[in-house]
Amino acid sequence: MSVNKVILIGNVGREPNVRYYDRDQAVASLTLATTERGYQLQNGTQVPDRTEWHNLVFWGGMAKTVEKYVHKGDKLYVEGTIRSRSYDDKNGVNRTVVEIYVNNMEMLSRTQTAAAPAAQPAAPSAQDTPDVQAPF
Repeated sequence: MSVNKVILIGNVGREPNVRYYDRDQAVASLTLATTERGYQLQNGTQVPDRTEWHNLVFWGGMAKTVEKYVHKGDKLYVEGTIRSRSYDDKNGVNRTVVEIYVNNMEMLSRTQTAAAPAAQPAAPSAQDTPDVQAPF
């Protein structure tokens, strides 16, 4: 048995890049930043914040939702799978890209309007249950 599942909560790093192909099908990509907060060791050494950048890919209806409602700086909760792909750049160097193919998303930003639909039916969000800090 094996499992390929990723859960991230982070901030959108740039405006989504949305492309359309066959019969009005969409694919959206964006970067998401997750940060582990720094701390101080007992000996006084300061360990700085560590930010990781993740490449996210959305397909179909979720890509269209991202195009309409997700913007740079928004906070997102995403679930998906890790996929990697390789290509040769214009200098002939083989490059590998690691991406998260998103299959569930919750928009966590407070600036979200009431008219914004949820991307997928999911468990109640923090906005629906005031005592809950995260949607899991």
